Amino acid sequence: MESLFGIDIWSYANLNRPGMVLVPRSLRSVFEKTVTDAGAQFEVQIENIKEAIEEEERLLAAFSQRSNFSDGRLTFDKIHRFAEVNAYLDQLAAQYPSVTVVNAGKSFEGRDIKYLRISTSNFQDNRKPVIMVQSLLHAREWVTLPATLYAIKRLVVEITDRDLVNQIDWIILPIANPDGYEFSHTNSRFWRKNRSTGHMVGNICMGVDLNRNFDFNFGTASSGSACSETFHGRHAFSEPESAIVRNIVQEYKNRLEMFIDVHSFGSLILYGYGNGVLPPNALSLNVASVRMASAIDAVKWPSKPNYRVGNIGMILYIVSGGCSDYVQAVGVPLSFTYELPAYRNQATSVNGFLVDPAFIEQAGFETWEGIKAGARFVLQNTRKMH
Repeated sequence: MESLFGIDIWSYANLNRPGMVLVPRSLRSVFEKTVTDAGAQFEVQIENIKEAIEEEERLLAAFSQRSNFSDGRLTFDKIHRFAEVNAYLDQLAAQYPSVTVVNAGKSFEGRDIKYLRISTSNFQDNRKPVIMVQSLLHAREWVTLPATLYAIKRLVVEITDRDLVNQIDWIILPIANPDGYEFSHTNSRFWRKNRSTGHMVGNICMGVDLNRNFDFNFGTASSGSACSETFHGRHAFSEPESAIVRNIVQEYKNRLEMFIDVHSFGSLILYGYGNGVLPPNALSLNVASVRMASAIDAVKWPSKPNYRVGNIGMILYIVSGGCSDYVQAVGVPLSFTYELPAYRNQATSVNGFLVDPAFIEQAGFETWEGIKAGARFVLQNTRKMH
């Protein structure tokens, strides 16, 4: 049905839960008939998603205050735009000796993709493990940005765990897909892909799903149709954004002990591989996942579900060309995908990618608790001798 109708699958159904899809109004009747004819059941969660988007806009506008970078602090009362975030990274690099901002290259539309290196030894101590955290590989997953920004806050501005700063070198990439992210603010709230035009069919169907564009089982469980939300592109690393992530990983992979790709939604911590095959160190991956999930669950909002952990293909769905799979396959011991909790509107029952402004700082805080637990696991199990 995804191929037939081009519907936007927000979450896949499995034996334990229903899926959620966004259906264009023009396809509603034929979609509902096809589901019914297949012997499946459905219920409409919200008649007009535009109303939910407008409510998100209203809440975010009412909640936000003017940002202030002068003291190295960033507000967590809004979802910051691309230019704000890059200005903040530059400000931190100018203000804190432990911070270096690196321009890793340009997106398809020419935006600078920047990341922070956070290190008390300027990345010169090869005994230190490296941990990398990134967000917004999928453009519409706005709630993931507070996770990386909050991690920066705790590693640079308001340090609460000095051992994690002294003993680990950090790479934080807040906006991995800047073109798609900006487009999700200005044109299409649920835009997922990048904005590449190299695969267009006529003048339609832009973009590649960057989390299907990595060189691991490429093209085996994704779409070859440019109109699909999971279009994998013409070949692995066809997109500048995925190539930039690859280059960062390759540069540091000898010391890179843990990689976390932050997504939403689902309250999950996932590890490889997306085809359901387990890496040789699956037990370590699972132990680390449980520790991270338990740390988040200890401080999460009671209204949010407990985190589940497991193999991508076993508890979510079969995928290929995924970023965390690629990182695992090139030799990084601990590679994870976080799926942060879903937005939920009790009045309409709609849940998914929209952002509750009251949850922005909490999303950063609780995810940092998980990252911290993972970092301590790294210190106990690093490949490097102390």
